[in-house]
Amino acid sequence: MTVSAKVPEELKKKLHKLNVNTSQLVRKALEEEIKRKEEEELKALAVKASRLLKKIPSAEITRVIRETRDEN
Repeated sequence: MTVSAKVPEELKKKLHKLNVNTSQLVRKALEEEIKRKEEEELKALAVKASRLLKKIPSAEITRVIRETRDEN
């Protein structure tokens, strides 16, 4: 995939002057943003799962764990 963006001329000059690898910088920024978004999704799922698990009586959880152990 090719990505293009319009940047102010002054920014372009500074990037060139500082020898910034723009492609690498954009790639890394995209990877970090994807990781951040995925972590947000996982946290939301964990909160949802926690709310659901709180509705299950602890005695039921204990029973299921014991049954699972007995199967092995």
